[in-house]
Amino acid sequence: MTHVLGMLAAIALTAFCWGVYGPVLHFGRDYMESALRPFVCVGLAYFLIAVIAPGVLLWRGGEKGGWTSKGVFWSMLAGVAGSLGALAVILALTAGGNPIYVMPLVFGGAPVVNTLMSAYLNKSFDQLKAPFLAGLILVITGAVTVLVFKPQSHAKPDPTQVAAAAEADSGEAVPVEKKAERFIEILLAVSLAIMTWGIYGPVLHKGQLAMGGSRFRPLICIGIAYFLIAVLVPLSLLQPLGDKGSWNIVGAAWSTAAGSLGAIGALGTILAFACGGKPFTVMPVVFGCAPVINTLTTLSLSHTPTSALSPFFLAGILIVGVGAATVLTFGPRGHAPPKPV
Repeated sequence: MTHVLGMLAAIALTAFCWGVYGPVLHFGRDYMESALRPFVCVGLAYFLIAVIAPGVLLWRGGEKGGWTSKGVFWSMLAGVAGSLGALAVILALTAGGNPIYVMPLVFGGAPVVNTLMSAYLNKSFDQLKAPFLAGLILVITGAVTVLVFKPQSHAKPDPTQVAAAAEADSGEAVPVEKKAERFIEILLAVSLAIMTWGIYGPVLHKGQLAMGGSRFRPLICIGIAYFLIAVLVPLSLLQPLGDKGSWNIVGAAWSTAAGSLGAIGALGTILAFACGGKPFTVMPVVFGCAPVINTLTTLSLSHTPTSALSPFFLAGILIVGVGAATVLTFGPRGHAPPKPV
């Protein structure tokens, strides 16, 4: 019973942190008007929370498990997947996406990839039955509904949007080609986030098992991967790519807060696994609850009235949740180990 309560508490922690992640990151991106700079702040937050802090605790001793090359490989791979997913979310927001529909799309599609990846690693594709496939269809249908009926923000424009507003007032409409290009960019970025965050849980679980159920060691590997991909790489690309953003305290604070939420969510995932949870149960529940928290947080931070939410949009989120729950219920469970002769 204690393990169950611990797993539920860890899942709730992860769902809350990842649900708030998108809206908070959106503020950081807007203030710095850059895709790379908030990514650097996210990476630094991961380094502090997922490397320095657990490194000190691990140095003090008392943590079970041990370092293995296999465990480091899979845990680092999880960190790479997580960091690429974070970058994909930033790119979706930079292309004009809004957290209120970007994150539900990501959280709706990721459980599907998570289940398929778990089936691949457990060699249990033969357990994919009709109800599971129906759940996939529900997730896809709900995701399309969310995207089509996404709400329009009624928040007051910030100073960086004054020029764009003036251009709109002058009667110059945004070309249809430009709108289509942004739409495709958002879809591609969301697809990347779905793929990378979908494989995150199963890969992380494999790394943790390979290190004897350790909690801190996989987290440290994730933090190192984030530092390499989210700090060193973007810093080296700021000048070559001609990044026109700027560093400022407010943007850095919001972006660092987003990274901190992501890192704490990663710790929550590891704790859920340590309490006996499996990727095919933990991750769909997290991804099923996070969109609700995301929507409420976005409405609160952007001051968007609830009247802006179309019934079809809310129905889309509900369909995504039902689909994710169906995938969870009827997803493959893996094959039981053979009984000893």
